Amino acid sequence: MIGTNNNSEKSAAPARALGNTEHNWCRAVSSGTGITVLALQMAKPPSEIAAVHGVLHNLQSSHPLLASNLHYNPTSKTFSFLKTKNSQIQIKFHDIQSTSHLLSNNPNPNFSPFHSILEHELNNNNWSDPNSFPQNGVAPLFASVYALSEAKSVIILRFHTTICDRTTAVSLLMELMEMVAESNDGGGTGKEIDNLGEGEKGIETLIPNGTAKKTIWAHGMDLLGYSMNSFRLTNLAFKNTKMPKHSEVVRLQINAHYTSQILAGCESRGIKLCGALAAAALISAHSTILHSDKVKKKYGVVTLTDCRSILDPPLSTHHFGFYHSAILNIHTVKGTENFWDLAKSCYNGFAYYNKCNKHFSDLADLNFLMAKAIENPNLTSSSSLRTSLVSVFENPVIDDSIQMQHKIGVEDYMGCASVHGIGPSVAIFDTVRDGELDCICVYPAPLHSRDQMSKLVDYMRKVMIDGSG
Repeated sequence: MIGTNNNSEKSAAPARALGNTEHNWCRAVSSGTGITVLALQMAKPPSEIAAVHGVLHNLQSSHPLLASNLHYNPTSKTFSFLKTKNSQIQIKFHDIQSTSHLLSNNPNPNFSPFHSILEHELNNNNWSDPNSFPQNGVAPLFASVYALSEAKSVIILRFHTTICDRTTAVSLLMELMEMVAESNDGGGTGKEIDNLGEGEKGIETLIPNGTAKKTIWAHGMDLLGYSMNSFRLTNLAFKNTKMPKHSEVVRLQINAHYTSQILAGCESRGIKLCGALAAAALISAHSTILHSDKVKKKYGVVTLTDCRSILDPPLSTHHFGFYHSAILNIHTVKGTENFWDLAKSCYNGFAYYNKCNKHFSDLADLNFLMAKAIENPNLTSSSSLRTSLVSVFENPVIDDSIQMQHKIGVEDYMGCASVHGIGPSVAIFDTVRDGELDCICVYPAPLHSRDQMSKLVDYMRKVMIDGSG
């Protein structure tokens, strides 16, 4: 173990108490949802990967949130960030033997060792029991290096979602690769980062005046509406509701030719890729229902949007933390929909509510309902804690850094978060990487089976490719 935290070290006073959204993520992470993992497969021997410790330390120096521990007060049952001195990110090294042992305990001939390691880390929860946190709190980031062979390794960064939404993960990945490239060239180890005040405020305190305003009556009606509608939503068939849940991953990849056609189809219709992904998921899920062309069903779609640019004051993409908000839309599917018509309906429904600032005005309502669902699983169908069929992001990640990746030895990477505590049946983390669509689709198992989700994702791919023509 390198760079372990000194638990006897005296911490400074709490930087701040967590906001409601962050508190909800702490509850969710305790139950298994919200462990964010960034995994990189490297064409480098394990001995060379040891240098990543210095790069991570430089990242930590640039981002104070990475040097704060998550603290829990059992008396008030509240969480806060504790500033720490001389804190270093823990890195755990797994040699070839221990990596092989891990893979042999999780055999799956259909997936690469890289995929299996990602799933293992996705279910490794250092934050499951807040009552067992040490006095100094628990680090919000853990790092691991797995030796696949004498020439290949896997780097894993595992975050608590309170400090790492998708924008943070993408920004950190780019900063990490730039630092490694500069270090390899013998240059500096970083540049000035626009993240003034990082970690000092949660999303609630940065919402522009007036955009979250709502009367008590309106709050009551919306809470009632969300609650009633949740009982009317159709879920993907559950396979096993008794066994403990964990998160698994299926990957959806589409080549550059079809990806360009899908993106062109979105652009010509004035919509974003999230609408196409949501529509494909709805059509695929509805196709699993017997006589689906004769049955109308209601499905929930959650669209996550990064609020940094519209907060007061605005934040840069390098400002780490959780600053996403969500909009829930309900769509009726009867099985005869045209793919692009449904995609347009999915996106326009989100865009309308987004324009009405529903992602701000309903933030407190959705936080309240999420907390209640975690506390009372029986409020959801089969106590599954499913909140919707699918979650998507408003904008995909556009990654054109392929040359830099090759330069520093990155062969592949995946980033996603766990969803088995509370969340959708499938969460889609989409990236357009060097012109190709690459979606990491995360689902709760054994609530849903690997075979079931593979078929769902394969049908989604077919729907989008057929529609692109």
